[in-house]
Amino acid sequence: MNEKHNMQLLQELAVENGPLCAGLDTDPSYIPESVRNQFENNAQAVLAYNKEIISRVVNDKSACCFKVQIAYYEAMGIEGLKVYAQTLREIKKTGLIAISDIKRGDIGATSDAYAKAHFTGDFETDIITVNPYMGFDTLVPFTKYADKEKGGKGAFVLLCTSNPGMSDIEHQELKNGGLLLEKVGDEIARIGTEVKSLYPEQTCGIFGAVVGATQEKDARYLRDKYKDTFFLIPGYGAQGGDAKIAATLLDKAGGTVNSSRGILCAWKKDFNADDKNITMKDIADSAARACIAAKEDLLNAKKSLL
Repeated sequence: MNEKHNMQLLQELAVENGPLCAGLDTDPSYIPESVRNQFENNAQAVLAYNKEIISRVVNDKSACCFKVQIAYYEAMGIEGLKVYAQTLREIKKTGLIAISDIKRGDIGATSDAYAKAHFTGDFETDIITVNPYMGFDTLVPFTKYADKEKGGKGAFVLLCTSNPGMSDIEHQELKNGGLLLEKVGDEIARIGTEVKSLYPEQTCGIFGAVVGATQEKDARYLRDKYKDTFFLIPGYGAQGGDAKIAATLLDKAGGTVNSSRGILCAWKKDFNADDKNITMKDIADSAARACIAAKEDLLNAKKSLL
């Protein structure tokens, strides 16, 4: 039983270890073929790489959490989902937070099933990502796992994503004024305060928001508007978002900045992909250096805004 909610633990870890979220969105193609060929199948190669990165992050204290994007594991079939579950268990051993990037969102009974699937059993995790665009009733089942007896589970709700097409929906103006994303942000904040009685000393909501580091104007506005909401910040690095925008989002309640490909594919800057002598240790060492560099980049950018 957690005495603190997982979102609170993550907020504190982001201060202690720095704001980096190490993304384990591990596509087999991110591992050199010569290394993959040393394993029984791609899924086992992915698991070995994940374990190496997890070990180095813990040793270096270079990240506060890991984000595991389920799609990459689903794409590998049953063996991939086994590796997904094993990866979550490896993270749990470390004491750091596991964010499962599942982006679920559906009507009542189906959301109940999604909540049960990812907050209990083989795929149990600490925090998930959810999609609110079928309506706010789809979020309710996930709040049922917020109390201490059920593990203090939390969720990051899609608010202002990092993809170019986000404006197709999230920036749409409402008839009564304001943007659709503000409607979502207000609901995230409401849920965060509604269950305040469960964790009276909580310094952020039990639901956080996904806010991309690609739109500087949105970043400053949303950070000022939702002061008590902890952010999951994608877009930094490979997606083109810069450290300055990410640092803006780390103000107030704070946040964690995800980097996936920038970590997983860091070896490509150090080695030739055709080099048959590359080892798993080599690519994991490159990933570890990338984590340390990203942490320093983000902390320096945050300092520059003070």
